[in-house]
Amino acid sequence: MSYETILFDNNNGLATLTLNRPEVFNAFNEQQSFEVIDALKNIAKDKSIRVLVITGAGKAFCSGQDLKSIAGAENRSLRESIDKRYNPMIKAIRNLPIPVICRLNGVAAGAGCSLALACDMIVASENASLIEVFVNVGLVLDSGSSYFLPRLVGSARAFEMSTMGSKVSAKQAFEWGMVNRICASEELDNEVKKLTDYYSLAPTKAIALMKKMLNKSFQSDLDTMLECEAQYQEIAGRSEDNKEGVKAFNEKRKPEFKGR
Repeated sequence: MSYETILFDNNNGLATLTLNRPEVFNAFNEQQSFEVIDALKNIAKDKSIRVLVITGAGKAFCSGQDLKSIAGAENRSLRESIDKRYNPMIKAIRNLPIPVICRLNGVAAGAGCSLALACDMIVASENASLIEVFVNVGLVLDSGSSYFLPRLVGSARAFEMSTMGSKVSAKQAFEWGMVNRICASEELDNEVKKLTDYYSLAPTKAIALMKKMLNKSFQSDLDTMLECEAQYQEIAGRSEDNKEGVKAFNEKRKPEFKGR
């Protein structure tokens, strides 16, 4: 896969997707949006990939839409842009049957904030921040922020962040439950590696099913989820990883999961 606005690497099942427009803090233009979508489609097809890291080049994670790139566009349909560019990215991340880790190296603003929140886990540098900047240009939340944000921080904090464009530091985001880990900037790669090392050896099929279950739980009642658990447990119980896990337990050794 060859791209101009993103970097992509697959190292023995660990995939890294880097937004690579550092001169504009990795703001999205059309090309970058479509390249991210294409990369995510290819990742979904590659059964060798066990975990994905999404990050940004340079000082920022992603500053959202590149407003300069659309400055001359007249009668531009924001609905069309969302439907074709942003929503497919968010849906692809949520539907990937592998853990997606956000390496939050700097500011995540607007659609960049949504992109970070769509990931399964966030590891943030202590100098990173998240901000919903839509209100500053008279727009509303998009790219999934209206879904993820209140579920993570509650309705009152979500309203404040959305309507005031309040910047949330990495420390505050950790305390509010928006990010999973925070660390010094020089330790960011090591903290991310701890997670990727774990997930690259984990029972990927079971994790994929759990990700699907947790997504489903937001719109389901208890009875629905009990049935879902029974259904997915039957699938997991027939996996090679389950057989290996039970065998390793009985043999008092560490299991060697293959993700199948």
